[in-house]
Amino acid sequence: MKSFENRLKGGHPNSLGNTIEIVEEVIAKKELFNELFNCYFSNDEIVRLRTSNAMKRICKEDKSVLVPYIERFLADIAMIDQASTQWTLSQLFGMLEKDMTDKQIGQAKKIMKNNLANHNDWIVLNQTMDTLTTWSKKDPELKKWIIPHLERLTSDKRKSVSGRAKKMLNSIV
Repeated sequence: MKSFENRLKGGHPNSLGNTIEIVEEVIAKKELFNELFNCYFSNDEIVRLRTSNAMKRICKEDKSVLVPYIERFLADIAMIDQASTQWTLSQLFGMLEKDMTDKQIGQAKKIMKNNLANHNDWIVLNQTMDTLTTWSKKDPELKKWIIPHLERLTSDKRKSVSGRAKKMLNSIV
């Protein structure tokens, strides 16, 4: 069997390539997860994109596989400067919230707040708005922080971003 990294390479960047097949293998043999996780450190951007896609799929199927890696997502993966990694982190943090400690949630908020304040990728902004807005409904300090950012994004020239910002703002004010 070729390594996961080699199997995730090539093809059109927007295609899934062998992602689904690899997800099925990891779900069937959870001890393979670490090999897939390490694909985040590939020099190939497409491999990292497909790794992120696989992480979301595995988390939806069996999030217990990702729980032991929460610290590594917060420390190592959060440092990867790639939009697909950052938007996936927002999604994973939302799905893993109940499995995270207060300290980990604090770290996740810091990562996402930085992305919402400084990132320009529309998917990063949309996914980060979703998770932070949801979390702000039970965190008054976060709610106070996010409102001006949502207000700013309501004027974004990209309809998906401005529309999402308006929707999120309406859900918390």
